[in-house]
Amino acid sequence: MRESLQKFGGFLAGMVIPNISAIICWGFITAFFIPTGWVPDEYLAKLVGPMIQYLLPTLIGFSGGRLVYGLRGGVIGATATMGVIVGSTIPMFIGAMIMGPFGGWVIKKWDEMIENKIPTGFEMLVNNFSGGILGMILVLLAYNIIGPVVASLATFLGNTAKVITEAKLLPLLALLIEPGKVLFLNNAINHGVFSPIGIAEVKEFGKSIFFLLEANPGPGLGLLLAYWVFGKGMGKQSAPGAIIIHFLGGIHEIYFPYVLMNPLCLIGVIAGGMAADLTFLLLNAGLVATPSPGSIFTLIAMTPKGGLFGVLAGITVGTIVSFLVSSPFVRAYSGNVDEQSGADFASAQQLVKSLKPSKVGEQGPQAANSQTLATKEAGLVKKIVFACEAGMGSSVMAVSVLKKKLAQAGKKDIEVIHSPVNQIPQDADIVLTAMGLVESARKIASPGTRVYGVQDFINSPVYDEVIKQC
Repeated sequence: MRESLQKFGGFLAGMVIPNISAIICWGFITAFFIPTGWVPDEYLAKLVGPMIQYLLPTLIGFSGGRLVYGLRGGVIGATATMGVIVGSTIPMFIGAMIMGPFGGWVIKKWDEMIENKIPTGFEMLVNNFSGGILGMILVLLAYNIIGPVVASLATFLGNTAKVITEAKLLPLLALLIEPGKVLFLNNAINHGVFSPIGIAEVKEFGKSIFFLLEANPGPGLGLLLAYWVFGKGMGKQSAPGAIIIHFLGGIHEIYFPYVLMNPLCLIGVIAGGMAADLTFLLLNAGLVATPSPGSIFTLIAMTPKGGLFGVLAGITVGTIVSFLVSSPFVRAYSGNVDEQSGADFASAQQLVKSLKPSKVGEQGPQAANSQTLATKEAGLVKKIVFACEAGMGSSVMAVSVLKKKLAQAGKKDIEVIHSPVNQIPQDADIVLTAMGLVESARKIASPGTRVYGVQDFINSPVYDEVIKQC
């Protein structure tokens, strides 16, 4: 079930994350030029409405269609999305997440059905007209049926969010958010659920607390500080670097392994999340757009005029509570850790051994491609892919680290790229991914590709093992 949720969540995030720059652009325009903004300007504020009503949903619809069927799917997905946009008076982010992939799927199935049946010389004519006709059908369907249904659903979700907020129950969402983040559902929660609700609230109120719930770096910062102060071994040694990457860089995945190696610490981050959310609620804090990555700098940049105190207060409270609650668990855990090596480091070493590629005879279903496997086992590594849930964040950081290590080892000719876990290139020789995504990566990667799980994105011993095989 976790794997299915991660796959679905990664797909949702894959529609939103490529368009974060456009969302942040819209957030800046909103923060600066609306009547309550930093520099109110009635003329420039006219950009806010069309961007949220037309541009952003269309981009998301295009991304959804492209995920399903490349550029052609993206075009039909964006076209179909226009039906729900025009058929509603609210921002159609949910509608775009439905019609974009659906449009891509429809044109994909059509192309599969007529493959090898088009007379020579008529390919472009058939492709263009079939896309146009199917696009028209999808637009009419979205405009008359799907749009009104999604609008009702969006209104229901918005009203539910208001009820939860007014009843002061919002902090309870931390019971779902923090465990979900550790299971690598963070992008799905933030971009797939909270972003559409938050953007709708911004249009109505000028800001939204929902942008702060998952992106708040406070709970993770408190946990990492607890490891730095009370931890031992590699947990303590790696915590300062993790703090910089988490709090300043906004890569929250960096603290997930610290929770996984001591699950009781989950109580600390949940407590920190609840305390922070309550503080945000009491101080009427909110942001104008999705902060991505969840860096303190991004959060400050997305804070509307007059709202900085509430945002910083919530982050601070979340950090303090997470630190205080996590510290006893970290101290108790560290009491069983060797000062020099650390159980976490020993576990990582053992993990490297257990994740080494099996011999050819032990590959099971992958043995069918024995020629590919033999080539890759021979050490002819040309491409290494670091895959994460959405292909951004932790994978981008890890690519930078691995490139530097390869350069130091004199192996600059090896291509190292990042990718969403559900779009791993089939020509990858080695795939690196977070521990929770190993099984998903093995299913997507081509037969014979070596897949490794990484626990520490910065100082992982897996990197050294990979370099030896290149």
